[in-house]
Formats: sequence, structure tokens, C-alpha cells
Amino acid sequence: MEHVHLAVEEDDLYSGYNDYNPTFDSEELENDVGFQEAVRTSHGRRPPMTAKFPGTAIGARPLATSFGSRIPMASSMGRPITGAVQDGAARPMTAVRAAGYTSSLGRGSTFDPLGQSRGPAPPLEAKNEDTPEEKIKILEKQVNDLIEESCMAQSTGALQLALEKAKEAGRKERALVRQREQSGSTDHINFDLTYSVLLNLANQYENNEMYPEALNSYQVIVKNKMFSNAGRLKVNMGNIYFKQKNYPKAIKFYRMALDQISNAHKEMRIKIMENIGVTFISMGQYTDAITSFEHIMSESPNIKTGYNLTLCYYAVGDKERMKKAFQKLISVPLGFDDEDKYISSTDDTHSKMVIEAIKNDKLHQMEKDRKALAEKYIMTAAKLIAPAIETSFAAGFDWCVDMLKSSQYVELANDLEISKAMTHLRLKDFNQVEAVETLKTFEKKDSRVKSTAATNLSCIYFLEKDYDQAERYADLAMNADRYNPGALVNKGNTAFVKQDYEKAAEFYKEALKNDSSCTEALYNLGLTYKRMNHLEEALDCFLKLHAILRNSAQVMYQLASLYELLENPEQAIEWLMQVVSVVPTDAKALAKLGELHDGVGDKSQAFQYYYESFRYFPSNIDVIEWLGAYYIETQFGEKAVQYFERAALIQPTQVKWQLMVASCYRRSGNYQKALDTYKDVHRKFPENVECLRFLVRLCTDMGLKEVQDYATKLKKVEKMKEIKEQRIKSGREGSARSRREGRESSAGSAGVSTPVLTPPKKSSIMDEVKAASQSESKQLSPLLDSGRDSGRSSSSTKGERLSAKMRSLPGSNEPYEASSPKELDASYVDPLGPQVERPKTGAKKRVEDDDFADEELGDDLLPE
Repeated sequence: MEHVHLAVEEDDLYSGYNDYNPTFDSEELENDVGFQEAVRTSHGRRPPMTAKFPGTAIGARPLATSFGSRIPMASSMGRPITGAVQDGAARPMTAVRAAGYTSSLGRGSTFDPLGQSRGPAPPLEAKNEDTPEEKIKILEKQVNDLIEESCMAQSTGALQLALEKAKEAGRKERALVRQREQSGSTDHINFDLTYSVLLNLANQYENNEMYPEALNSYQVIVKNKMFSNAGRLKVNMGNIYFKQKNYPKAIKFYRMALDQISNAHKEMRIKIMENIGVTFISMGQYTDAITSFEHIMSESPNIKTGYNLTLCYYAVGDKERMKKAFQKLISVPLGFDDEDKYISSTDDTHSKMVIEAIKNDKLHQMEKDRKALAEKYIMTAAKLIAPAIETSFAAGFDWCVDMLKSSQYVELANDLEISKAMTHLRLKDFNQVEAVETLKTFEKKDSRVKSTAATNLSCIYFLEKDYDQAERYADLAMNADRYNPGALVNKGNTAFVKQDYEKAAEFYKEALKNDSSCTEALYNLGLTYKRMNHLEEALDCFLKLHAILRNSAQVMYQLASLYELLENPEQAIEWLMQVVSVVPTDAKALAKLGELHDGVGDKSQAFQYYYESFRYFPSNIDVIEWLGAYYIETQFGEKAVQYFERAALIQPTQVKWQLMVASCYRRSGNYQKALDTYKDVHRKFPENVECLRFLVRLCTDMGLKEVQDYATKLKKVEKMKEIKEQRIKSGREGSARSRREGRESSAGSAGVSTPVLTPPKKSSIMDEVKAASQSESKQLSPLLDSGRDSGRSSSSTKGERLSAKMRSLPGSNEPYEASSPKELDASYVDPLGPQVERPKTGAKKRVEDDDFADEELGDDLLPE
């Protein structure tokens, strides 16, 4: 204010502008009587005034103005001027020519001071577009529009459209250059527009992976001396060679670009050197890459370069430099403030509103992304070098944790300690006390770390089948974080193993509410519904899971099993076909396909899938038995021999497989081989009645002298069997007699008479045994039984698919002499004889959960 000077009051620079003179007031002319009288009379039409003095009309005479004194002056008519006041009436000045009035106006003419009666103004003159200058301007505008459209198309992902627009812009630009040459204005060629067109075209070629065309476009720009700073485009050319894996040429162009960029552009030079280091890593030249990255970390350190430097030292195996590189990595500043600025320290409403507004803006989101990326690099580097920098990975993890605790990434130390325990877990080192103790130390930490550690502990105890501890830590994880889906899944798993399926389903549903992408919860929920026999709900769960995990063989196998339980074999076969397309070597899935095709009566397809299953897993007894029975049914007994021989190798204590081998030889007409096989079986199982019977029959048919010896042995064995049965029967009678006597004594003491039960005769027991043996011998068949009678029962087992002959023979865990009483039947019939009819395969049975390869809880119970 000291430089401002105020004007004096008497020297007012703006005085007089607001003074009002009614002479120039045109709004009241209609009410001015003197003016209207002058318009109607000759006063308004008099001729112009002439001067009586030589010279001009206003030569040396004073003029009358609206200011100052007015001097009367005689006119040519001898009348005073109209500006004078006469008889007290004020009239407008008409001395020369009044504005808007002429002497030629007649009586009755309208008053039009603005000239509105002349009509609107004529239109502007149209621009002539035929001139060369206008054509050039139009072409330039079209080229710029095409470049902009090309860039917009690229931003939306329409790469092909962006390329077409770039090509069209190139054609328009060449037409523009020709137009300038024709008009003779070559000095005014817009080189910036040409540069933009060529650069955009090269970028679009590169985006569409048309690398030769992109390189040609870049070469055109680089070789043109009219384009300044075009040398830095050699970085783009180096990037193209890098994508083509032509690493030496890429390094050449990076270095050429580095030479053409001055030291003033420090950031650009750092980025090019980073590209050179990454290219050396791709070539395996880690020493050269280390040189580039060390220079960058000394000039302008950043997280990505520090991570790459750590990787290079890990690749060369330098432990000490690995540690130094990791220390450099965690000391790189992030470049932005901490989160405290987003916390309001006052109660001011305006400040709180501002903080809420900036808390979710793009800048804050960018800061969080950069921080998350830095944490990812640091955690990955720590997990990588921890097993290498010390003698054990535990000691390496401890060193990394100590370094993190003394850096700006203190919160990562807890995560790294959990990763240490998880490493024990991934190595299946569940019994390590250190891993469990490490996780237990987080029980008193903040809720996030506590929930993660408790979830992992629950998983460890669950895998160790310590379900009480697993449930305890699952509850602890849920109390720390109720919205942790991993904790809810583990809690549901503990309820599942206790067969509390309703409760397990509730926990799985809650986990899905908190995280709809939790595939473990959805898979386990489907299994729970399946155990509860809610097949439609289970099918819905697995169909949803299949929409998420398109190539999961486990999910598709569960869908196939559900459709089989729903008695829809066609859909089950379709899903199993998809399983085989994903895992073509899964012997279990191939065997299941064969079983389903056999159930619908398609024997050829069933044989194909059973055979494929046998190729990948030749130790499945069910598959071996089916294949052997198939060859017997198709009259290829010699081919069935190899399958039954393999079964005999797998179960050497089972006599039935060796008897089947001998029967195949006998059926195919090779009696000598059959006799040798029976003799071998007799040496291994001397008390086998069936083997002795066939030996007697074969020796009789072949006229051999050993027939008497085998007949004697047969009688001796049958006698021993009979004595053994009598002993068993007498023992049963003695126990029954003692029980009766005990009941009689107790009844006698109570004064109640008890009827005496007559024991059955010996012949009646033997008759029942023979009848049972004969009834089962009618059902003998070399083929698999698909469960014709009990197939639809949910309690049927895999053993029901075996043939009646196979079930009638002793099990592998029993000695042969302890076999069932029906072996005493003297009328034993060869199951492979022509007199036996094979019963037709009935409806398929319902398969229990044990028939499926993946009938377990979700695989991934370890939350990341």
C-alpha cells in the first residue's frame, strides 16, 4: 500500500462522466411537442444551411455546442438556429443533419433510427475449399484424427483395428506430402506429423507381433536425419529383438541407444541399463548382468533392480554377496510417506472428509500397489536365498528375519517366520517341534498373524490325525478372524471326520459366504452332501466347481460318480471320458469306464478300457479277473492263461488262480500242460480236494498209472475233512449241551421247566452243506458278476462284482483246509466245463464312496 497514491479531491480525473443532458434523451422524443411539430412542419425539411461568408459553412464562425454560451446566428431563411430556446420550448438541433432523419422523408414515414427495415445482414461469404491451402489443412486434420483413433483402439484392446487406422493415417500423410509438393510449398512440410505417423505405425506393428514390419518402420525413422532425437527409438528395436530371443542384437541396440542419450537424461539411461542386465540374465551371463545392476544400485537404486541383483548372486552361488544384495534390497526407499497421513489427528469435520476422500483415490491405490510389489519381491528373495546362505534353511530364515526386523519392512518378519514353518510343512516334516513352536509363538500376536498361524497349526494336526488339537486351533483361528475361510474349512473338516455332516456343511457354507472363490470349501461341501445322500445338492456343488476349475480331474471324476449313483450311466461315461482326456494314464478311471460299458452291455468298449487300465497298472486283480473271464467267454483260453498267471504272482497264497490256469490249459486241449499244472498245485497245496479230483479225472482219461495214488490221497483228504467236520460238530454240540444244562439248572432253581432241544443228526448237517454247495454251483461263471441282485443296494462292495466261482474259493488270508463246507461236496463241477451256462449281467450296482480314487477332503488345506 505504500506505493499507492490517492488523488486529490479537487483534481478528480473521473468527474463529468455522470452528468446528464436532456437534449440527447431519445426516449422521450414522442412526448416532445416541439420535436413533433418540427417533424410535421417544414422545419424538418428545410434545405441545408448556406454560408454568407466566404470559405466554408463553418469557416471562422463560432459553432454552437451543447456546452458554453450560444451565439445567435442568422440562417439562409432568416431564422434562428434550432438549438436556441424560443418561447420556452426546447427543440432538437437540426442544423446540419440529424441522426436518423433526412430531408427526403415524407409525411407519415415510420421512425427507424437503427435501420431495421432494411432486413437481415447478408450471409458470410463461403470458404473456398478448392484452394491448395484448404486441402492441405483438411488432410492434416484427417491424419491427426486417424492417429488418435488408432491410439484409442489400442487402449481398448482392438489391436487389429488400431493397425488398420495407423496404415490409413500413413496413406493420408503420403497424400499430404504429395499435395505440398504439387503446390510448391515443400518448405512447409510438417515433419512432426510424419514422425507421429511412422512411430504410431511401428508401435501398432509391434503390438500385433509383426516384428519385421515394425523394425522396418523404426529404421525409416532412425535413418532420417530430419528427425531429432530419433536415436532413442533404438531401445524399441532392442525390445523387439529381445522378444525374438535374439539377445546379442538386442544388447547391441541397447548400447547404441545408450550412446546417443546424454547424461542429462539420467532416468532414461538407468532404464536402458536395466534392460541390458535383464538381457544378460536371459543369456546366462550373470557376471555381466551383475555389473549392470551394481551400477544401477549405486546410481539410482530401486526394488526391481535389487531383486534381480539378488537373483544373479544366487545363480552364481556367492553367499556373502547374496546377503549384501538382500540388505541393499530392503534399504531401497519406497518414495512415499507412510500410512499415518491417512489418519486424522483432529476432530475437524472438514479434515476428516478430506482424509476420507484421499484415502481411496488413485494416488493412494498406486502407493499400495507399489508397496505390495516391493513386499512380494522381498519375500520371494528371502525364501529363495534362505536355504542357500546358511547350512540349513532354518538358520537362513532366521538371518532374513533379523534383517527385516531392523528395516522399514518390520511387518514382513512375521510373515517370513510363518513361511519358515510352512517350509517344514511342504517338506512333510510334521514332527519338527520347531515348526509347531514357531507357529505357536503367534498366538499372542495381532489377529491377522494369529489367525494364519492357527490355521496352519490346525492343518498340521489334522494331517497327523490329531483331530482334537486340529479342532482347538481351528476355533482359535476363527476367534481371531471369523472371516478366515481357511479356518472355517479346517473346522468343517474336523466335523466331517467325526461324521457330523450337518455341522460340517454349515461351516463350509459360511466359508463360501466369506470367500466365494474358496474351492476347498465348495469341494468338501459336495463330498458332505454325497455322504448325506443328497445327490442333487452334491451335483450342483461339483458343477459350480467345474465352472471354476475347468481341467480338474478330481471334480470331473466326482461328477461321474454322482451320475452313476443317480443311475445315469450315459452322463457318467461322458464325464469319465473328460477325465481320461485330462489324465489319459489314470488306470482307475479307465477301469471305471470299462465297468460302466460292461454294465450297459457294450463288451467291446469295456474290453478296450479294461485293457488300457491293465497296461498302465497291471496289478489290479479286478481288471485281471475280468480280462481273463472275457477271453474264456470268447473261447480264447490260451490268452486267458497269462492274466491268471499274473494273478497267481500277485496272490501266491490263493489257489484259485492256479486252478484257473490249469482249467484254461485243459479247456484248450493241452492236457499234458494241464496235468503238469495240477501236479504243481498239488505239491503246493497237498490237501486241496478240487486239485486231487481233477488229477484223478485227467489220469483216468489219459490212462496213467498215478490214478490210484491220487485216488487214495483224495479219499484220505476227504476222510480227514470229514473227521475235522465231526470234531467241529461235536464241539458245537458240547457247547450247546452245556448251555442247555445251565439254562435247565437256572430254570429248576426258579421252578420253571425248560423244553429239551434235540440236536440235529449228522446226516442233516451234511445234507444242508451239500445243498448249499449245489445251489451255489449252479451260479458258477467265469465272468464278473455286476451285482444283479444286490447291485442297487448302497451297502454293496467291490467284492460283489466277482464271479460266484471266485467267491466260492478260499480267501487269501485263510489256509486252504479252513475253506467253506461246500468243498466237501463230492459232486464238484469244473467251472470251465461246457455244461455250465454263464448268467447274463444284470443291472449295475450302486457304487460306494470307497470305489472312487479321490474320495478325500480337499487337497489344499494350507492357506497361503
